[in-house]
Amino acid sequence: MSECIALIRGINVGRNKRVAMADLRDMMVDLGHRHVRTLLNSGNVLFESKRPNVAKIAANIEAAINAACGFSAAVTVTTAQDLELIVNENPLLQVVDDHARHLVAFVAHPKHLQALRPMLKEIWTPDALAVTERAAYLWCAAGILDSKLLQAFSRKAGATVTTRNWTTVLKLQAASKEAA
Repeated sequence: MSECIALIRGINVGRNKRVAMADLRDMMVDLGHRHVRTLLNSGNVLFESKRPNVAKIAANIEAAINAACGFSAAVTVTTAQDLELIVNENPLLQVVDDHARHLVAFVAHPKHLQALRPMLKEIWTPDALAVTERAAYLWCAAGILDSKLLQAFSRKAGATVTTRNWTTVLKLQAASKEAA
């Protein structure tokens, strides 16, 4: 069994796309996953899977959400091992002083990061952007709501990424280690 994390984009934000975490856990169990647990109320699901084909798992979760809830939500699945690498490879930690303003952008496939690489040539000061092989990292110095970097990043990335703040990423990492 492999520990995996599903990151569901855009659920339980505002009044739209509401999913009870108990219902989400039940969906995951119905899909054949074990030791299913959720973190926060914003679409973070940790679980064990027999065969971690992350693309297939993500597609199955998307289909289950659509069938049960009547709306679509993009899902990115990563293994606990890849999450560990994403955390350890973070190149922006030396400039971050508030984890709530530091975001990690997860992608379903590394090819989705290629479209973001041209943004590295632009100056975003006091914000900062880094793109590695597995994720993109954003530092929004004055906060995420007013960040020109985050606005441009969101337009460029579209629905191919989902972001989590650094505090949530570290909670996901800790929860995935607890299962091991």
